Amino acid sequence: MKLLRSSPFLQGPALRALTRAAARLPLLALPVVALPVVAFFGASGCNKPTPHAPDVWAVVNGTEIKRDEVEKYYRTRVNPEGQEPSQEEALSLKLNVLDELINNEILLERAKKLNLEATDGEVEDKFTELKSPYTEDEFQRQLNDRRVSVDDLKHDLRRQLSIQKLLNREVVAKISITDQDVTDFYNTNKAQFNVAEPQYRIAQILVTPRKDPGLRNRKNDDAIDEAQAQRKIKMLVDRLNSGADFAQLAMDYSEDVNTAGNGGDLGYVPESGLNPPQVDPLLKKTVMSMKPGQVSPPLQLKDGYRILKLITRESPGLRGITDPQVQQTIRDTLRNRKEQLLRAAYLAIARDEVRVSNYLAQQVIEAAGKLPEAAKSTLPPPKQQPVQP
Repeated sequence: MKLLRSSPFLQGPALRALTRAAARLPLLALPVVALPVVAFFGASGCNKPTPHAPDVWAVVNGTEIKRDEVEKYYRTRVNPEGQEPSQEEALSLKLNVLDELINNEILLERAKKLNLEATDGEVEDKFTELKSPYTEDEFQRQLNDRRVSVDDLKHDLRRQLSIQKLLNREVVAKISITDQDVTDFYNTNKAQFNVAEPQYRIAQILVTPRKDPGLRNRKNDDAIDEAQAQRKIKMLVDRLNSGADFAQLAMDYSEDVNTAGNGGDLGYVPESGLNPPQVDPLLKKTVMSMKPGQVSPPLQLKDGYRILKLITRESPGLRGITDPQVQQTIRDTLRNRKEQLLRAAYLAIARDEVRVSNYLAQQVIEAAGKLPEAAKSTLPPPKQQPVQP
């Protein structure tokens, strides 16, 4: 994997503590708008069984959710180059996918009732935004890999945007973070903002000479051998020297699955986190010699090539409440807590007002420990792209 698993290239102690606190709350996140995804986890209720076609796996207020739809999204969750899940694992994942689709349908019905359904113009704007980082061939390859048509993608975008508009009005707009809230949080958690040693906020672009099936950068660009890696790193250096934005290049080309999506940002790294054997000695030497805003030359390490950018350096000591980053971190944390809580409550109320029949869940219970036919997939895995020599 193209990760810094053993390195604390993640975040400072204050942000780690805030993350731990937020993790204790129930998660109910909006879908990430990309090639078709589904969202919203929750428990699905079952009503008294009624006659239905075998391929209908759930019904929400009369709207059917069919097997093929669940299977389609299920396939986006399974690594086509990894080990095939067991039948029990596959069925559990399908139940999760179905429950997400049920929740989406419930929220979409609410959006329609409140006249918050996404317009054609909004769908086209989002479609253009998604397509813009790719060439036409790259975009079509993305769709083909996922067995998704343009119409499928636009259908998903309309649903996602509609749900987003609903939650923005019904949930997000009701959240307010006061100065007193920030002060109270800071006073309660002051020790978490005490920086014990110098910290470095670093971003990186990673290029490796290996194919990674988990790669997720905007260009879907992955060097698969040493020659390609060298050509790619040279192209990136040339573009940086020509004034290209580091974060944009990282999102387009970095092969680090953890950080490509946020512009290569590794967060704050304490100085001790740069020590061997956690990271290569060359990395520490390079970071310590850089000035904020500076970009390093390519570093050839064991796992590939890295280009680093030092965003900022922090001295040890207590970070005060007037520090803009402290303020923003606290506000983001408090907003995230309230948003998750309100979304969970909103969805619970919405579910109480609809009739849901989950026939797949009924099949699992009725099978009494045996695996029903639903455990087997009806759709083939996505097509594999041939590896270029």
